[in-house]
Amino acid sequence: MKIKLFYKTLMLCLCLVSCATKAKETKATLEDNEMVDYFADNGFGNAVAVVQHPAGIYHNGVTYVCYQGPLEDPYVASYNHNTKEWKGPYKAGISDMGKDPNHKTDNHGKPSMLIDDAGYIHITFGGHGGTKKLGENPLGNHHYGKNKHVVSKRPLDISGWEELENISPFGTYNQFIKMDNGDIYLFYRHGAHRSNWVYQKSTNNGRTFDEPVSFLKHKRRTDMAAVDSWYPWITKGDNGELHIVFDYHLCSDTTPQTKGLGHIAKRYDIYYIVFNTKNNVWKNIKEEPLAIPVTREEADEKALVARTPGNWTFQGVVDLDPDGNPHIGMTIGKEIEGSRRSASKNMHYFKWNGTEWLHSVNAGLAKGNGDLEVKSVNDIDFYIEAEDENNFGEVARWSSTDGGGTFNKTKVLLKKSKANFAISALIENPHPNARLIVAEHKSGTKYKNMYLLGDNGPVMRYKNETQVLKNNN
Repeated sequence: MKIKLFYKTLMLCLCLVSCATKAKETKATLEDNEMVDYFADNGFGNAVAVVQHPAGIYHNGVTYVCYQGPLEDPYVASYNHNTKEWKGPYKAGISDMGKDPNHKTDNHGKPSMLIDDAGYIHITFGGHGGTKKLGENPLGNHHYGKNKHVVSKRPLDISGWEELENISPFGTYNQFIKMDNGDIYLFYRHGAHRSNWVYQKSTNNGRTFDEPVSFLKHKRRTDMAAVDSWYPWITKGDNGELHIVFDYHLCSDTTPQTKGLGHIAKRYDIYYIVFNTKNNVWKNIKEEPLAIPVTREEADEKALVARTPGNWTFQGVVDLDPDGNPHIGMTIGKEIEGSRRSASKNMHYFKWNGTEWLHSVNAGLAKGNGDLEVKSVNDIDFYIEAEDENNFGEVARWSSTDGGGTFNKTKVLLKKSKANFAISALIENPHPNARLIVAEHKSGTKYKNMYLLGDNGPVMRYKNETQVLKNNN
């Protein structure tokens, strides 16, 4: 009797174990097949921004993206639009920043990306002016990190990387551009806040670069305790031209007169210039030549788009219409006396109509940062991260069909409660289903979910593939 009872009990236990195992396997299978709207969970700090660009490139059916991950190191992933296959993210290099627990997250070394004519992928990252141990900075001052350049070991393969020591270590805010003839231009600020903006040129697929050439000059002011500084954004046009929108930064000393505020985010006024890379001529919108590096005095005289009295600016972007006329987006907010920041900034729209700069004062654009695409003289799209009327974070497309006179929200690409977003510039040559890279900021965690957004919203991925933090532990 006892033996029969024992076997019955044993069989029941085995059955329970088997059922639990099957249930666990079923749950695991369901989790493996679960799709989520983000592609990685290891974005870190301000993982992407408009200024470091491009952070993504569409090339031969694949979108490649990069962003700042744990310890401020650069990560790269790819999505094949035909097979729907994700690869990565892979760590592409090691930043000098993000390793000191006593130093707050810097965020200035976010990666930017380029694919050369041989198919190799280049990433620059890691700099915020460099440190004094790297030597004298002849074009500015020092701060932190080291500007680095890595290249894929094999064409169009993001799984392996090698570092090249061929750019200045003092750079920050890297912006990569490849010309139609294959020449590569790397633009950046050559140091910390009181430094020239420069470019380095490569004619051999980024294997070597010429010495830095200054195009915007930092300069000590004589009328106040401050230094002239700048924040430009560069994009490619036609016929070998590069187009630059920038605002002025008043980099004040910390003195009793500045009430201890010193270096704050005081940026204002909007400027525009053009660089013809074929004949090496810099000019303004009226084709008048400019001497480089451009000073504040020459910018005020020849390159001014608009004054912004009583307002601060942030992060200009520019695109061209089919007639070659520039259209500019710039966020602008009211100055708050004695504050380190302005009021929330609205996106503003400016355009050159062939004879003068026009400003759509009441265009109806959102408060938030973003990029624009000019499809025709009349059809303009902005992609902006903002909060909606119910305090939901969202990334949306705002469109105009009347030449920028008015804009309306035409498509919400991503929307989350209790969240806000950091947004990249538009991906280079974007696939309609993959236009932007977005990082989600949520309270309670230092890591960010990373999204790839297009006309149909986020590109989906299996959840188990997105768990980079878990899979790497």
